Amino acid sequence: MTDMIGSTKFWIPMAVFQIAFALTIFALTRQYYLHDTGKADAGPTATNLTAPAWPNNNSASNLSLPDSLTSSVSTTQDPVEISHQANEFFTNKQYSQAAELYARLLTFNPRNVDVYNNLGLTLHYLGRSAEALVKLNEGIAIDPTKQRIWLTLGFVNNQLGNIEQARTALGNAAQINTNNEIGQSATKMLASLP
Repeated sequence: MTDMIGSTKFWIPMAVFQIAFALTIFALTRQYYLHDTGKADAGPTATNLTAPAWPNNNSASNLSLPDSLTSSVSTTQDPVEISHQANEFFTNKQYSQAAELYARLLTFNPRNVDVYNNLGLTLHYLGRSAEALVKLNEGIAIDPTKQRIWLTLGFVNNQLGNIEQARTALGNAAQINTNNEIGQSATKMLASLP
C-alpha cells in the first residue's frame, strides 16, 4: 500500500480527479456568483454608488464615535478614504462595515445626500428596511432634486411591497431626467410595477 501512495501511478490520477472535480463544482456554481444585470427590478448596486463630494474645509478632529461603531472598520479621519472603504465594503457585500462607515461619513457632512442614499440602500440590504426608509427620506428632505435617492427609495419601497410609495418615488426619479441611466432605470422599474 505504501508503494501505491508514493508512486506516480497514484498521484497523477488523483491530481486529474481533483482538477476535474474543481472545474465541475465551478461550472455548477458560477451562475450563483454572477450578477444578472438584465433584470428590470435589480435596483441599485455597488456599481452605481456615488462617491460623495466633501468640502475642503471640513475637519473631523473634534468628532468621535462610540467604540462600537469603529470596532471593525478603519479609524482614519479622512472622509475621502472612509468613503472609499465604505464603497469597497458595500461592493464586497460586507454591509455591516459599510453601514458603519456611511454613518461615520454623516458626522463629517450631515447634508450629503449621496451618503444618505448609500446608507439607506446598505441598511435595506442588512434587513433594516424601516431605518433605510428613514435615511432615504431624510436625504430627500435635504435635496429633493437628487435623482438617485428617489430611485433607491422606489426600489426599497417596491421590495417591501409598498407599491404606491414606490410608484411615487420612481415617478419622481424619472421626471427629474428621463434621458440618463437613472431615469431609464426608474422608467423600467415603473413599468414592472403591478
